[in-house]
Amino acid sequence: MDKLNIRAATIHDAEPAARLIYEAIHDIAYQLTGETTAEDALSALAELFRQEGNRFSSKQILVAEVEGSAAGIILCYHGSEADKLDAPIAERLRQRTGNPNPQIDKEADEDEYYIDSIAVFPEYRGRGIAKALLAAAEEAGAALGYGRIALNVEYGNDSAARLYRSIGYESDKTITINNSSFYHMVKPLTSL
Repeated sequence: MDKLNIRAATIHDAEPAARLIYEAIHDIAYQLTGETTAEDALSALAELFRQEGNRFSSKQILVAEVEGSAAGIILCYHGSEADKLDAPIAERLRQRTGNPNPQIDKEADEDEYYIDSIAVFPEYRGRGIAKALLAAAEEAGAALGYGRIALNVEYGNDSAARLYRSIGYESDKTITINNSSFYHMVKPLTSL
């Protein structure tokens, strides 16, 4: 494999990061941006990426880079920060849609380091990049003293569920996000 570098995201990663977040969350992107087209949702995700203090901010993202190009991303935050990180998104939704109480589904438990999104561009898949991103997130969570890491896998995404199980994640419950069912999968973290 070409040299893989995992690094903190920078503002310059906005466009590829937005595309990868969109790839990871699909229709949830419309729910969380209030947009109705892929182009507008991508633009909104890039805008949110450039801003601090929301779940899609560059501050929550690690980038997998191959030969200077973004190949994949992983977006993580602690579950106890979810409400704070969702507040700017809710405000944007109120302004965009006029809905005074926009719905943002609770995806993370309060006591976990949560992997909100992970995605790798198609041309880089099958090279171990997703596993490297997961390992980097687990290392970061452990370094911060968190006891467990978690993610959600949509029902029917069997290949992703197999990957997560193969590296120690176990399903502990089912949750609903944007009217779809997801396996909530957890893995204990060992402090460094």
